[in-house]
Amino acid sequence: MGLHELPLRTEAWVLRLDASDPAQDRDLLLRLLEIGFLPGEPVKVIAKGFPSADPIAVRVGHTTFALRHHEAALVRVSATAPVVGGLA
Repeated sequence: MGLHELPLRTEAWVLRLDASDPAQDRDLLLRLLEIGFLPGEPVKVIAKGFPSADPIAVRVGHTTFALRHHEAALVRVSATAPVVGGLA
């Protein structure tokens, strides 16, 4: 699911960034990576604008950012915690 679809105050984890046109969205994808939207990072939607739900206040790690709806849609998340390591 996209980060823009995540219900308020629901814990999730970043899976990947997913752009329909990576060449066109290159700068935006790079900015999202630079501010911490990396695979495995915990994320939570903490507020949405009114009345259009834009922008979206998102906490990634320990930092809060405001993202536009279309920016949040590029961030694919999972409500299931990532598996770290494995049995040896």
